[in-house]
Amino acid sequence: PAATSAGAAATTAASASTTVTAATAAALQVEGAPRSNETKSKKEEPRNKHHMATNLEELLAKVQDYVPAAEQEMITKAYNFAEMAHSGQLRKSGEPYFTHPVGVASIIADMKLDSASIITGLLHDTVEDTLATLDVIEEEFSWEVAQLVDGVTKIGKLQFTSKEEQQAENFRKMIVAMSRDIRVILVKLADRTHNIRTLKFVPPHKQKDVARETLELYAPLAHRLGIFWLKTELEDTSLRYLEPEVYEDLKVMVSVKREERQAYTE
Repeated sequence: PAATSAGAAATTAASASTTVTAATAAALQVEGAPRSNETKSKKEEPRNKHHMATNLEELLAKVQDYVPAAEQEMITKAYNFAEMAHSGQLRKSGEPYFTHPVGVASIIADMKLDSASIITGLLHDTVEDTLATLDVIEEEFSWEVAQLVDGVTKIGKLQFTSKEEQQAENFRKMIVAMSRDIRVILVKLADRTHNIRTLKFVPPHKQKDVARETLELYAPLAHRLGIFWLKTELEDTSLRYLEPEVYEDLKVMVSVKREERQAYTE
């Protein structure tokens, strides 16, 4: 009986640690928005090295080998918090907006960053786009997470308009200077990576602006930080929208070279 009682207490404690407080939940609810805390399950996608997590189970699977169980509980809490905060919001694709922070957190997990970074990925748009505040985030999570979210929010407000390389370099230096914590830049890179993956849903004129900014600003940052798989994806996807014909030609050339290598090895 004592063991059963202790087990029940542990289960209750774990459940409480992953639940947003009632006061915060009430503050986050938008009038008229759907109120569902159920995790939406999506059709299974092919698995690869950087498989995009689409739900809590897949996100936790990415981090289970290097994030302690107690910190995974905080990731679960952040997931529930963000889902509640973004309830009723949609992306231009028509998908729930919540798919974006989950995607960002998934990319951060692919970089093997710590739990605070993953939590920041889940919460990075809550202060700017929902009723959440930095004070609430600090209370529910930590001062560290609140500072990271604040840093990502400030970088997001920078306006990049120049096509000149020197101006792009100035912006890169500004972002680095603004980021007292390198994790702010890494979360922002993950944010941009997920946004450019879904760029097809944005109006054509906006596509080119985002692609140019990505190519001139974010891809070089990824290069300097040594995240070459991210740099390559940012460059390739940007080229697809800036120079679609060149992109298709290169795609065909790469495919031919791959087939030649396969034929040679066989």
